[in-house]
Formats: sequence, structure tokens, C-alpha cells
Amino acid sequence: MLEFPRWKVIWLWALTLVCALAAVPSLTSMTNIQLPASLPQPRVNLGLDLAGGSHILLEADPSQVRQQRIEGMDESVRGKLKTAQIRISDISNNNGVLTFLVEDVTKVDAVREAILPLTNGAGLTGKRDWTITVVDGNRFVLTPTQEGVDQAVSQAMDTAVEVVRKRIDALGTKEPTIIRQGANRIVVQVPGLQDPQQLKNLLGQTAKLEFKLVDTTALPSDVARGIAPVGSEIVPYADAREGTAPAIAVKRLGGIRGDELTNAQQTNNQQTNEPVVNITFNTEGGAKFAKLTTQNVGKPFAIILDGKVLSAPNINEPILGGSAVISGRFTTESANALAISLRSGALPVDLKVVEERTVGPDLGADSIRKGMIAMGVGTLALAVFILVTYGRFGVYACLALVLNVLMILGIMGIVGTTLTLPGIAGFVLTIGAAVDANVLINERIREERHRGRRVVAAVEMGYKEASRAIFDANITNVIAAALMFAFGSGPVKGFAVVLLIGIATSVFTAVTLTRLWVAQWLRRARPADLNL
Repeated sequence: MLEFPRWKVIWLWALTLVCALAAVPSLTSMTNIQLPASLPQPRVNLGLDLAGGSHILLEADPSQVRQQRIEGMDESVRGKLKTAQIRISDISNNNGVLTFLVEDVTKVDAVREAILPLTNGAGLTGKRDWTITVVDGNRFVLTPTQEGVDQAVSQAMDTAVEVVRKRIDALGTKEPTIIRQGANRIVVQVPGLQDPQQLKNLLGQTAKLEFKLVDTTALPSDVARGIAPVGSEIVPYADAREGTAPAIAVKRLGGIRGDELTNAQQTNNQQTNEPVVNITFNTEGGAKFAKLTTQNVGKPFAIILDGKVLSAPNINEPILGGSAVISGRFTTESANALAISLRSGALPVDLKVVEERTVGPDLGADSIRKGMIAMGVGTLALAVFILVTYGRFGVYACLALVLNVLMILGIMGIVGTTLTLPGIAGFVLTIGAAVDANVLINERIREERHRGRRVVAAVEMGYKEASRAIFDANITNVIAAALMFAFGSGPVKGFAVVLLIGIATSVFTAVTLTRLWVAQWLRRARPADLNL
């Protein structure tokens, strides 16, 4: 237990110094001291409750998911029956149901067999997500079940959480909190962001991109009155200029969706220097885009974002490279925001802000100051107690305590974890419990000396026997902290992270490092007795 080869001594000191030095940037950030920019500067990120920031509560409309499912089923049914060469008519997706008429009554059973695979089981409910009924002999009525809608809403919200996370990560923020609340709400907390408007603009954009052919047969007078030809729909311009049409008619089916994009970047047009967005399709999307542009050379097609037309250029030649350019009177900021939204994917449902607040950094600064005071007072009180009680061994324990604090900060900075207000509580708690190991070790050494063991044997046996109890006690704390980290969120996770790191560093400093120092002192001084 007291034998330390040279390589092991070098390794232990190197590990300790690296972790301790990594705490320096975090400590200097609280003062006006500036470190050279050439040096690595891992710093502990501060949570919303310490650094301030933006808190936004987003809400989705479940009825939108229901309507999306009906429109998706409409398109699927049309495609399925067209492949089966079965003619249908009088198609309607109003009033929350999809209805259509089978022109050949003898093919009613064939239609049912064709569309039945389009319905699925609604999760673990044992029910289907659609009901299919036939009225008047040849009219089909497809109605989404509540179980199917609930499952679709849950899936849409899970997807929305991931899309929101990708968009916020693209802003370069550190450790945002993004969690679901209830069935159709998402809580977003971004530390350090004092102006939430940029975040609101980014999250409020669904980024549903579509490319659809313009219906050139539509009369301008009809479009102005909101009347579209059969199979088409009216879509307004996002930024209609004075003297131009406020909307155009586009083909409802047969376009390309933006969910097949692989990349989107903000650049400038080489001729006009206007900000634009370059997009790149995946292999399947590129093939569809090439087919669309090849078959419709000379015709206009509309670039639609979130239900509004950005532009409607003519297809002058086939676009075969799998990439395209989106223009639409962008600023550099709006083009970059659109690129971020397209890269992260479209939100499956619109999100509206129902609650918004900005947390100032003043409360966090006060919490940090009081936390530092509490930590300093606690550390000083422990140092006095341990020095008076254990003498030289108390000096080792105090040195281990200081290194423990630095190593916690250093590791948190290296890993990039976030310190929250409960994290400060975990920090102080870890320091308070850090000397427990040294108390157990020193008391065990005392017992061994009272039993008549020699100095070296007493120290060796004290560390050996006390280490078992120390590891057993800390294992239970590790399990509790791991469960809090796995199942908790926000501040609870912040507390668990500090606790996990603190347990590891306190055991390392209090057991391994003090054992190294004691062993070196014993070999050098060879004391006849211990002042314990």
C-alpha cells in the first residue's frame, strides 16, 4: 500500500497538476485577469440561474397534426389507387375526415384491400390509427382515431424537441435546457442569451420547404379572389411588392419537399451580391429535382417556405447537380437563420411562444458570490479542525482538500459541463464531505498504533482497512448521483454532475494523494512515533 514506483509518482502528479491548472481559466473569469489567447482556456459554463439568459415556453396545436395526417393520407390514397388503376372522384378532406367516391362499385373490396396497409396500430393501445367505413355502397370515409392522433402528436413533439435542439446548438450556445412539458409544450432555456428575439425568430420558423410547379392556367382574376383550378391551391407571396400579384396558384401534388436536404449554407449571389441560401439534396432528392426540372423546362416553379412563396423563377434548363439556390430579398442574418433552420430540419408542427422571460445575471452573480463565501468559510473551518486534530496528517488533508476543489473546477471545464445554483450546493456539500475519508484513515491509524503496531505497519493497515469503507460509502453516493443524472433534468442534472465529479476527485485526493505524501515522508523522516 505504501510502495510507489517513480513512474506512478510522476503519473499521479501529472494528472493532479493538469486538472488543477485547468481550473485557472474558470477562476480568472471571475476577475479582470486576462490569460494569453494562445493558451487553452477550458471554462465552466454557467447555467441560466447563474449567468442569466432566456426562458421560452413553446406550444404546438394538436389540431394541426390532425390536419397534416389527413392531407398525408389524401396524397397516399391517391397514389395507391392510381397505381392500382382504380378511379375515384369527389375527394374531400374537410371536417376532420377524408372521403372519396369509388366510380366502379365492383372495386370497393379492392379499394379496401389497397388502402388498409396505409393504416397502422396506434402504439400499445390495441387500436388502429384510422377507421375505414363505407357508406352508400361506394363512398369511403377515413377517420383518424383519437389514439392515432395522440400517438402522432407525441411523435411530432419528440421530433420538434430534436429540431429545436439542433437549431439552438447551431447558434453556438452552451448546455441549453430543452425538455417536453405535458403533451404539446416544450421548455427552452438558453444561458447567456439576454435578447430572446433571435431565438424566437429561429424557433418560430417551421422551415417547411417545398418546390411546386406554378399552375399557369389559373386566371389572375381568380387568383386575386382566392379561386384556384382543380388540383391547385393559392399560396401568398412572403414579401409581395406593390404592383405585383399578392399570391399565385401552384399544383397541390407532384412537388418536392425540403426534408431531403443534406446541407444549406448562406452565401452571396456572385452577380448581385445579395444574400442567398445554397441547398444540397441527398441522392433521392437530387434525382427528383433533376426529373422535375428536366420535364418542365421553360415553366415556372415556386419555392415555398412555411406556406409562403419566396420566389417563382422559370426553369431555364435542367438542374442536374443536386443543388439549388434560394433567393428572396434576404438580409445576411435572415439568410443565415434560414440556412440553420433548413439544416436542422423542418418542425413537424408550428410552435408558438406562450411564455417568455429574461433572467438577468445579477441574481446569478450574487449566488456565485455567496456560494464562494460559503465554500471559503466551510473550507477554513474544516482546515482549522483537521489541523488541530491530526497535526501533520491534517496538513496533508488540507492540501488534498484544496487540490480537490481545483480538480473539480478543472474537470468541469475540460468536460464542458454547466454549473447551476444546485451545482454550487453540490460543490459545497462535496467539500464538506471530502475530509470524511481522511478522518476514517487517521482514526484507523490511531487504532492500529494503540494495538501496538509499528509506525509503518499502522499507517499501511490504516489506509488498507479504511479504504474499503470509503469505497463502499462512495459507491452508494455514485449510484444516487447517476440516477439523478439519468432521470433528472436541468438543475437536478447540474447537481448530479458536480456530485459525481466531486466524489471521484475527493477519493483520489483524500486516499491516493495523501497516501503518496505519507509514504514519502515515512521513507524520508523514519519517525519513531506519530503525532496523531
